[in-house]
Amino acid sequence: MRYTSLLAAGLTLVLTGPATAQERIQISSDWGWITATLVDNTATRRLVEMLPITIAMRDHLRQEKTGDLPAALPEAPRQRAFRAGTLGLWGPDHFVIYYRNGRVPPPGIVILGHVTGDVSIFDRPGPIAIRIERAN
Repeated sequence: MRYTSLLAAGLTLVLTGPATAQERIQISSDWGWITATLVDNTATRRLVEMLPITIAMRDHLRQEKTGDLPAALPEAPRQRAFRAGTLGLWGPDHFVIYYRNGRVPPPGIVILGHVTGDVSIFDRPGPIAIRIERAN
């Protein structure tokens, strides 16, 4: 019986792959802090390796805060639509926090994750420095 259970567990692992927990990050600034859940792709795995980081962000089109990462992230699938709370990557090192819904022109953005808190703390004009680190 024990052999059968071990065999079944091993077969399940081989067929489904290892279980991965969704990585959570905290983004803090002088305006407050939020948490976000990252999607699982090559870009987010590399981003997590960089943490903690501080990024100087600026307002763009009154829909997003944008800033440059210290290094480029790998390419991952892109999409054009986003919603408030989406974390994205425009260029290989261009981090974006969207605080309104919208669409971007081609080639689109790499989705990095989604804010689980109130992203409206960034809905104000002007630059802000943010710190990104793993959430507890």
